[in-house]
Amino acid sequence: MVQKASVHQGGDKRHARPIAIVGRIASVLSVCMYVSYIPQIMDNLAGHPGNPVQPLAAFFNCLFWTIYGLFKKERDWPIVVANVPGIFLAAAAFLTAVF
Repeated sequence: MVQKASVHQGGDKRHARPIAIVGRIASVLSVCMYVSYIPQIMDNLAGHPGNPVQPLAAFFNCLFWTIYGLFKKERDWPIVVANVPGIFLAAAAFLTAVF
């Protein structure tokens, strides 16, 4: 007999607030991570280009997470908010490293 897995999404209301707080904290930390590209962008513009591979990977990662968060049946705003800055900052880091 196959047992059904318990549904976690939208489940227990007592976990809703702590999970929402974790989502907000994770969003802030993600934005901080992508803001850390600014020194690399500045170095790239100053003629000391960094490796473009990681920012390119981050760009696609953020792009796909943003699409996922926007097009879910119920939009996942913490995922969207966490990844939109990464799209722009990773693209800037990549482009300034290459050009």
